[in-house]
Amino acid sequence: MPRKKKIDIDLKIQEKIDYIGLDLDKLPKSLKQYTDLNFRTLKGYDEKKYKQYRFVNINDIEILLTPTHRIDPIKEKYEQAAPLCIYLDSKNEENILYYTKFLTMLRRVSISQIEEIEEEQKKLSKGIPFKVKFKGNYLWQIYYSEVSDKYFMLVPTEDSDYSTFFYLLKKKIEGKKNEKIFVPISLAEYEGGILKKQEIKDLENYLWLFTKDYPSIYEVWNKKEEVSLNIVGETEIYNKIKTLYKVKLKTPKEGAKFYKLLKALFILETELPHYYKFTTNIDESAELNFYLENSHIKYEILPEFIMQQYLKSVSLKNKTIDDLEELNEKLENLKKESDELEKEYVTKEKQISTFLECKKTFFGKVKYFFKLGKNAKSKSEIKEKIKERPKREKTKPKREKFKLEQRNYTLYELEESFKELAEKEEQAKNIVMDINALKLKNKNLKKKIENASNYIEEINKHKKSIFEFWKYSNKDAVAELDEGEEEEFNVKKIEKVFNFEEDFEEFGNKADKSQRSKLTDSELESCFIASTELIDLLNRIKLKVAENKEISEELKRLKIAKEKGRRPEDDDEEEFNIFGKIKQTNNIERTLGNKTHREQPRDKFEILEIKKGSKGIELKKQLEKVLKDIKTAIKKNALEEDLYVYKATTDQLEFNTLEQVSMDVKEELEQFLNTDKIRSKIYLYKIKLPKETNYIAFTNIIFFDNKNMTLPLGMNLSSKILVDLSKLNINEKNTRELNKLQFEEEDNDFSKFIVKNIELVEIK
Repeated sequence: MPRKKKIDIDLKIQEKIDYIGLDLDKLPKSLKQYTDLNFRTLKGYDEKKYKQYRFVNINDIEILLTPTHRIDPIKEKYEQAAPLCIYLDSKNEENILYYTKFLTMLRRVSISQIEEIEEEQKKLSKGIPFKVKFKGNYLWQIYYSEVSDKYFMLVPTEDSDYSTFFYLLKKKIEGKKNEKIFVPISLAEYEGGILKKQEIKDLENYLWLFTKDYPSIYEVWNKKEEVSLNIVGETEIYNKIKTLYKVKLKTPKEGAKFYKLLKALFILETELPHYYKFTTNIDESAELNFYLENSHIKYEILPEFIMQQYLKSVSLKNKTIDDLEELNEKLENLKKESDELEKEYVTKEKQISTFLECKKTFFGKVKYFFKLGKNAKSKSEIKEKIKERPKREKTKPKREKFKLEQRNYTLYELEESFKELAEKEEQAKNIVMDINALKLKNKNLKKKIENASNYIEEINKHKKSIFEFWKYSNKDAVAELDEGEEEEFNVKKIEKVFNFEEDFEEFGNKADKSQRSKLTDSELESCFIASTELIDLLNRIKLKVAENKEISEELKRLKIAKEKGRRPEDDDEEEFNIFGKIKQTNNIERTLGNKTHREQPRDKFEILEIKKGSKGIELKKQLEKVLKDIKTAIKKNALEEDLYVYKATTDQLEFNTLEQVSMDVKEELEQFLNTDKIRSKIYLYKIKLPKETNYIAFTNIIFFDNKNMTLPLGMNLSSKILVDLSKLNINEKNTRELNKLQFEEEDNDFSKFIVKNIELVEIK
């Protein structure tokens, strides 16, 4: 009788077996049992996209192991899968390979990995993350078989992370009756408890229109088996600044309301894009809200909103009808004026043609002198004739009546009303174009008539004697009768607008090249100081409100910072340094904008001459010198075009300071939010800097010297410029409210979130 091969288990594997609580010689009954699942795999389904998240009882999950990778097709994984009990069977020789694979998997996993999953599930048991999905959700390959009404977990043995499998195995061995885990269900379709599958698909399209981002939509079941529909996505709140939002629909009624609201707004914006453009924002709970201009549109006010919009469309139609009447009358008058002018021009043209024909012969000249050229109308006669034309009787335009007795209007009625308005506005637009064309035509006709009248008048001047007329008519010069003018109506001048993505690189290169040639070394160093955190103290000194105490505190902070960054070669700095600012590290290569260089970064401690024995009064004198340099340097640069810049702050700007302002609004806000985690109220200023505004750009030369002439051109380290706000003339100030969600810990799925209130202040 052949002997059974026994596999020895080393201490490391035994430690993990003990941790899991697994007795390989005496398996629990739950691990020996296996039910045929009869799972039907779906074609063309994205396994990475989950639609259901559930709390599933651990004891209801079968475990199957498959010799595949996690990314392999589901059909291949399922067909090669085998029950866990086969992999735990060390007694039957035909299962030894499976058993060996199980031990190999056990060797690769660490206890700490299993503990991380356990800790994660404890947190999930207390609260579902804001985004619903969590860090290790893709490791849970749990499926549901409708045929057998069973959940099962597929464990790819060729993967490298087995932590979820061994955590589940550990919990099954513990055998707690009602213990559940929160997991995504792979290949599961929406059940439609809140909204139907097609409605959810519609929602994705609706939300994309308003947010320009496809949301993630999950059906989520809590421990009580209550389902909710969770919609998580991003929306733009201002100029490419985005925020997360979350909509949680708990009942079919809530789902229907949200769906109908979005459907209504979607219809209005897609069918009437010239009249409706809805914007989005979030509230304090990060729920998505919709706005038309400054009005918050909710489902509850939709009937009232539709009625008001319908009445608005009727009012606009009636106004357009009145405008059409006036425009038609104006067009008719211009047509009549044009007819009179054409007749007059033809008359004068014939008179001049007769003169030109007669001047060719002796008898013709005599004939014209004695008989022709005496019946030309004067300008005043023409004007009088035009004024005396009969006026058309005004007919009262047919205006649409308000159906005040009707309180409820449908979207269809609203849509049709605005389409009628659009037709009338198009008619008005076409008439305006005709009017403008006739204005130009009449203007040119008047100019031609004026030219012809002047020519005829010139002829008549020389008809005092036959000899003078004879002399004049022998000249070759003839006035140009067709001279006219070209004119544009209702055309706005297109001004070049600075676009950060397209123009920033060129702006940076020009500014850097200019500052290298125009600014002195001292000015460059002072501009570098203005790019640091010392800008606040510089402004207080500029405004003469800085106290000696705060200057001393800043000096103390600088000394501590310098001590932390001290290098061995700086130990003798208190003695006279014969090398000055020359460093031994001159040839160190650095990368800037994908280009290497061998330049030294500027050192604020050297520029401000910070030493152990430095006094507060010395720092103040150095900063006053910096301000003086900035005052001269900033005059050497002026903007070539209007530029919008941004400044984020916790306090309102006073507009009497030097400020670091950014050309990139997204970067400016994100940098500010990353350094300010507590305050929920911030100000974001959008400032229009007119052409010729003086500035200093924080280009590469501001941050590095260029002794070796290897520094690349551009603004690779900053998108900010320095401006003196006291030099601006502020004509207009507009404000609006924005909200942006921020997590206390960005990399923590369970982090609490804060909704930051942003007051956008636009300055022109």
